[in-house]
Amino acid sequence: MLLYSLAADGVFLVEVDRLLRPGGYFVWTTSLNTHRALRDKENQKKWATIRALANNLCWEMLSQQDETNVWKKTNKRDCYSSRKSEPMLCAKSHDPESPYYKPLNPCIAGTRSKRWIPIEHRTAWPSQARLNSTELDIHGVNSEDFGEDTSTWDSMVRNYWSLLSPLIFSDHPKRPGDEEPHPPFNMLRNVLDMNAHFGGFNAALLKSGKSVWVMNVVPTNGPNYLPLIFDRGFIGVQHDWCEAFPTYPRTYDMVHADGFLSLEKRQKRRCSTLDIFLEVDRILRPEGWIIIRDTAPLIEAARSVAAQLRWDARILDLDIASDEKLLVCQKPFLKK
Repeated sequence: MLLYSLAADGVFLVEVDRLLRPGGYFVWTTSLNTHRALRDKENQKKWATIRALANNLCWEMLSQQDETNVWKKTNKRDCYSSRKSEPMLCAKSHDPESPYYKPLNPCIAGTRSKRWIPIEHRTAWPSQARLNSTELDIHGVNSEDFGEDTSTWDSMVRNYWSLLSPLIFSDHPKRPGDEEPHPPFNMLRNVLDMNAHFGGFNAALLKSGKSVWVMNVVPTNGPNYLPLIFDRGFIGVQHDWCEAFPTYPRTYDMVHADGFLSLEKRQKRRCSTLDIFLEVDRILRPEGWIIIRDTAPLIEAARSVAAQLRWDARILDLDIASDEKLLVCQKPFLKK
């Protein structure tokens, strides 16, 4: 419930403005502006204040029907500087790209960002997931590196499924018969990528037609590619894997990690592999799967840790010419 002033919860509307792309939409459902509610003068005053604040944020009211209101954020930068009332533009020292663990700021941010690209001008979905060279330049990513990453993950997902299907479905009651060689559509739904990088694993899964939803996690001790992931149209979050992941237990059907162990080793983290695997065990559903791709020595060490958690673990070779191996684990269904 908004308290209808910038000094109170109205600051949340300013935060919504920061989150929205230029040209994005904000849909708000409330009983405050119904005919019955507006008979009250206090409600009339509150609703007028909301409309004024939305106008000061340069939002255009597109629709107002029953309890549903739809606004559109402007795609014109100069609209903000032309306003005569608060909220004002943030100071140049304010960084809207790094809001983590900071209080809400009652000022408009982001108009100076290179990512200020109206949604009407962006590459259309699904080709948006590839991004063009101009968009990649914003994130400091070479188009050749991005293209190589895309090709690698397209190939890896094909290999994953050919390797995993016999393991996942060999003894599962829902395994497909010979006439249905593909995994059941509902076996893997929620997937977490612990070291998402450019979001290539997510993109390859969608391209191959897998019916999954992916949470892309960008470790705080590595390069921050989260803005790039968002610009590809994916969802993601930054996270320190030495802390608990903010989700309910048994949320994910599969957890994936590529190069994550190497990243942790280079950073000499304050927590152990066992600590991290215990958190993975918490967020993974029973009979869920873990796929870890890394160098052979780290994979061997990870398998011993997986054994402590009573995960069913096996190591698979990816390429004879490569030092990388695949650790595939399944969390068992344990009964007391």
